[in-house]
Amino acid sequence: MKGERTSFGNISLGCGGPSKHITVVDPKTKIQNFNVVNSKFTFLVFKVYVDRLSEAWICVNRLTLIAGNFKLRCCLMTCKFYGINPYQFPQKGEKTDGLHFCALESAQEALLPGLPDDLALRCLARLSHGYHGVLESVSNRWKDLVRSPEYANYKANQGWCGDWLFVVTERSNNQWIAYDREADRWHPLPKIPTDHDGLQHFGFSCVCVHNRLLVIGGSHAPRDTAYPRQTPVITNAVIQFDPYKKQWTRLSNMQTPRSHFACCVMSGKVYVAGGRNLSYPRGLSLAEVYDPLSDRWEDMPEMPNPQMDCLGISYKGKFHVLSDQVGLAEQNPSEIFDPSNKTWCTVNDIWPFSRAMQFAVQVMGDDQVYTVVDWGESLVKTRDSLRGEWYNVGAVPPVHLPDHSRELEAFGYGFAALRHELYVLGGKVLKWEDSGAGRFDVVRLAGVRVCDPLLRPLNWREIRPMCSPAGGSILGCASMEEKYTP
Repeated sequence: MKGERTSFGNISLGCGGPSKHITVVDPKTKIQNFNVVNSKFTFLVFKVYVDRLSEAWICVNRLTLIAGNFKLRCCLMTCKFYGINPYQFPQKGEKTDGLHFCALESAQEALLPGLPDDLALRCLARLSHGYHGVLESVSNRWKDLVRSPEYANYKANQGWCGDWLFVVTERSNNQWIAYDREADRWHPLPKIPTDHDGLQHFGFSCVCVHNRLLVIGGSHAPRDTAYPRQTPVITNAVIQFDPYKKQWTRLSNMQTPRSHFACCVMSGKVYVAGGRNLSYPRGLSLAEVYDPLSDRWEDMPEMPNPQMDCLGISYKGKFHVLSDQVGLAEQNPSEIFDPSNKTWCTVNDIWPFSRAMQFAVQVMGDDQVYTVVDWGESLVKTRDSLRGEWYNVGAVPPVHLPDHSRELEAFGYGFAALRHELYVLGGKVLKWEDSGAGRFDVVRLAGVRVCDPLLRPLNWREIRPMCSPAGGSILGCASMEEKYTP
């Protein structure tokens, strides 16, 4: 392999024989002349890439480790491997495309051999959260670093939260999980604190603001709503997940307990309206706004009409509250709040769904709206922002079970947007018996399907399914995106 000219200097990598020689010449870090020699210890496979947007530092992009029965003594070298799948590992001593997979001797005196620790910290901090388990497996020092306040604070100061997709499903004992699209991995979050152990949390809202996940309000009730009979506990609690520290903390409570309410984020603030509680079982007109920087809730003007079982979206700089009656008539009222003059107005609009159906809306950018309507089949629709009309983008493909001959339509799934793609997560299907006796089983799904809505026809692909204990109906999902700066 010939040396490659990069933005920071020269890299050359020798490929033949039992050892490799790597030379990196950089006028700032003075890194050069690494020798990597095969040995009997743990095999490490990795990729690195050069971040051309910052000063002469190497950022690890892929890192995977095989421990086997050997002692974990590994380190990263500054190099670039091509065409190696980090999730497919050779046997000890095996060659792939002429490259030996090296077993690296430990170098405990430095985080990354040849790099000062501050630069090594910068490299490791660029790894997304899906790789942290791998990092912790490399050495005790890396494990201590990844779990340290120094590592969390460094990533927070840089704004390197990564991309997250947060999900909680039925029958998971309120266990949240998260997806890392870069690593294509799911992992569980720490257990969310609660004063209602044994009760199912539902009817809440979950949003991401200022690189934090907020779980707001909702009801706590028995999972079996028929037995025992118990009045649900409707809460005003707000709990925050910090992706840097990987921990939950309590924030200031809403002023009004509520469940099944409208919620959205606009200009770095969280707006909530409507819903219901034990005092207002037919709907609330009360609204309030939360400022994460001051950790304070403030009252907003009341809506003209109470709304229950409603949905909130931020659309063209305004807070839209869609009621449970949308889609049941030719035109339906929506309450719209304009933060510039702090006023509500009622607008008759056309929305192609109702709360009785699978009901979720995602806004990409500021004005590209997508929804899934499962009236007979699951159709993805988008809204013409100029005409206010809806048209079909395509269909979510039916579910195929390996031991069943029929195509099955899912229900109770989640619908989310992350970056430029739409996600359909989990749900359930009715698996009818082939005998025609009318009996069926309810199958809870953990699969995830993704598409780019701008590419027509829609090309859905399966990604890694949700990890245990997730599966079945989605109770909440939210996405967080890292803001990239040039």
